[in-house]
Formats: sequence, C-alpha cells, structure tokens
Amino acid sequence: MESVKYRQLALVFADSPEGGGQEEVSGVPEGKSWLLRIAKAKESDHLTARETDASRLLEQAASPSNMAKALLNVARNKGAAGVDGCGVDEVVENARALLPQLREALLAEDYRPGDIRRVWIPKPGGGQRGLGIPNVVDRWVQQAAFQVLEPIYDPLFDDSSHGFRPGRGAHTAIREAAGYVEDGCGIVVDIDISKFFDHVNHQRLLNRLARQVEDGRVLKLVHRMLKAKVAMPDGTVVAAEEGTPQRGPLSPLLSNVVLDELDGELRRRGLRFVRYADDCNIFVRSVRAGHRVMNSIRRFIERRLRLRINEKKSSVTRPEKTHFLGFRVELDWDGIARIRLSQRSIDRMKTRIKELTPRTWGGSLQECMDGISKFIRGWEAYFGICSKRRLFGNFDAHIRRRLRAIAIKQKKRPRFLYRFMIFRKVPAGIARGSAWSPRGIWPRSITRGIHMAFPNKWFFRRMASLLKLWERRQPKTAKPGVRVQLLLPFAQ
Repeated sequence: MESVKYRQLALVFADSPEGGGQEEVSGVPEGKSWLLRIAKAKESDHLTARETDASRLLEQAASPSNMAKALLNVARNKGAAGVDGCGVDEVVENARALLPQLREALLAEDYRPGDIRRVWIPKPGGGQRGLGIPNVVDRWVQQAAFQVLEPIYDPLFDDSSHGFRPGRGAHTAIREAAGYVEDGCGIVVDIDISKFFDHVNHQRLLNRLARQVEDGRVLKLVHRMLKAKVAMPDGTVVAAEEGTPQRGPLSPLLSNVVLDELDGELRRRGLRFVRYADDCNIFVRSVRAGHRVMNSIRRFIERRLRLRINEKKSSVTRPEKTHFLGFRVELDWDGIARIRLSQRSIDRMKTRIKELTPRTWGGSLQECMDGISKFIRGWEAYFGICSKRRLFGNFDAHIRRRLRAIAIKQKKRPRFLYRFMIFRKVPAGIARGSAWSPRGIWPRSITRGIHMAFPNKWFFRRMASLLKLWERRQPKTAKPGVRVQLLLPFAQ
C-alpha cells in the first residue's frame, strides 16, 4: 500500500483581515458579517456548469459560498478547540484570510487534517466514553463535505432511520415506535451496537461511499479524515485503524451510510423497526419471534458489518421495559400507546435537580431559579412529548421544596427565619412553629409556615414551570389521555 506522509496544513492567521478596520454590520463581528455575505452569494458566481456535476463534488464542497456556510454552521455549534488550541471565534475572525488558503489546499489535494484530541467523559451508567475533537479548521472541512454529501445520501436512507437527519429526530422515532406497539407488536428486540463509532471498518465504509460518489478526490479526502491520528490525554499519538470521531460534523452521516446496510436487511425481511444511530428497536409479536430475530441479526451484524452487539444493553423484552432515547412506550387500557419517561431518565432528572439546587447554595435564590429555568426549558423541549401529566407536576413540586430548603438554610438562625416569615405576613403562631421546629431542614420545608412564606404562585412568577410548559404544548380541545365523548340529542 502506498505510504502517505501526513502533515497538517499550516494556515496563517492574519493579524488584520483584508480590508482593514474592525467594522461591524448591525452589531455582527467583521469576520462573521463577511462570511454571511459570501454565504449568500449565488453558486453560479463560483461554479461553472461543468463543475456542478456529480463527478466534481470537490469543487462544490470547496466553493466559497459552501465553505462560508460550513464555517457559520461550525460557529453555531460552538465546541471546544482541538490540539492546535485555536477556538471557533478565532477562526471566524480570520476567515477572510483562511478561506482562500483552505480552498486552494483542498482543490490541489494538499490538505491534511490535524490530529484529533481525545477526551474522556463519564457515562451516566458508569464507565467512560471517548470523544474525538478535531481542530476547528478540520471541523470546517468536514462540515463543507457534509453539506454536499448529505443531499446525495439522505433520500436513499430508510424511512425508519431517524438519527442525524433533517426533519427527523428522537420524537419522530419514538412516535413511530408507539405506532408499532398500537398495531399489536408487543415485544421489542432492543439492539445496541458496542462502541460503534470506534469500530467502523474504514474499507467497508469507503466502498459504500464509492457507490454514489463519483469524485474520487472526495473519497480520498474522507479517507484522510478517517485516518487522522488521535492525540491521547497523556500526550501519546495513536494511528486510527478503524472508527470515526464522534464529535466530527461528518461522523453522523458516515454512521448512517454504514448502518443503512442493516436497515436494508431488516426491510428485506419485512421487519418493523426504528433506528436512531446505533440504537435499533425491532418490533415483533411474540417472545419466540424476538429471540429468533435477535440471533439472526446478531450474525448479520458480526459477520457482514464486522461489528459487535453490546450484550448487556441488548435484550428481548416488552416496550414498557425498554429505554429508547430516554423514553418507553406503554400500551394503555384503551389500546392506545402512551409515551412515558424511562426509569433511567427519571433518575437522571432527579440527580440533575439535586445538582442545581445544592443545600449550600451561596448565591441568591433568584440566581438559583434562573439556572433551573434554563435547564427545565431545554429538558421539557425534549421530554415534553410524554403523556403523563402528573410526572411533570411532581418534578415541579420537588424543585420548589428544594428551593424552600435552600431558603431555610440561608436564614441560618430560627429567629431570622421567623422575622422573614412575619415580613411575608405569615401569622405569628404558624411562623413560630415552622422556625423553631425541632425537625431538620428537609422536614421543615413542607411545613405550613414555609409554604405560606413561599407559596406556589410566588415561584410561578419567578421561574419556569415544567407543568405549565407541558400544558402549553398540549392540544387545547381536550386534556391529554382523556377520550372526548360526543353527547348527541335523543331522536324525537
């Protein structure tokens, strides 16, 4: 095999971008405003008709407008710096000088990606997950390649593949799963591929790409990205023989290209399934059929895809016992499948609430509530499709109780707490009973005096409410989970 000497492209960061001055347009930094102007330019200004065909994808990827859009997308996603230490803002501000250099290197096939910084993050269930963080410039190139490859591949993917695709996501995946449960598929074959992103076979992936990509230069570019060396936390540099970096913009598309072969096999067998990245749920009608499907799909994944199933996380079970994207599906008494939170998601939510409301909170109560509000808005945006109203109300009540406990702790002495409750117009006898109660802070947080000093409406005016956010999402015509009965008049 031909030996290739890898060297990172040395890009020169200009102290002052071309054009001089630090002009800003409508409050937008000069580097970003320049990128916005280039991104809005028509492709016809930069590409000839000959360059827009499928055999010249590299020209499309390296066009100024595509490159500008790619860097804007990378800046929107933010992210940490790679091994070179250059942050997103620094690259954006120097974009006017960097873009011509990078474009020239890509078209001349001189571009070489830098090393990938490996970081380890803890998994919720224990252990560590390794993430690869490419340099910002390398993420820029990956995003540019992604923007020309995605329109080619996305229409070819199966409709039951929901991960990392436009117009699809976890919500569409779990709703499709609920439809299969309603149709009578009461057994789930839950398949989790072990360390999928670390074990993708490069040659198989490139062969799959070559079926649609006619431009061999793009395949060579992807190959160089896959072969980028990994800089470990201890300073050692490791060659990448397999796998794709999880934090690269191109990695999600490449994972779907690999697993599209699994989707095709499941569709060929006539199975009902939902896949999100490397998590796949197959829906069957009996336990016996579930074990048969599990064994045959295991053989296909191991022999054909050269991957392995995580036996600890894979199982044949009922939908209400499955943790899929943080949800589970439960068939209600009326034959309608309800989307619920999995027990794992509930436990994680309780842990996060505890972290956001420590008993030793040193700032103001409003600062604590602002942090909680920011978190629960994002949490509800994802988990708000659940149909169990009471759960959201319980979370709200638990948060309020923890905040009341913080308020008690911050008053330090019973007499200070008593004075505060009197100031809040709590009757003296009730205030005295709460302030000088012999019980601890947590039992006192639900006493009548504390509730009168901090009523629910006091919190509603100062912080977001999970229940109110959830209710705003629901249809106005009927309460969720309640069937509407039409009352028709008797015939005369």
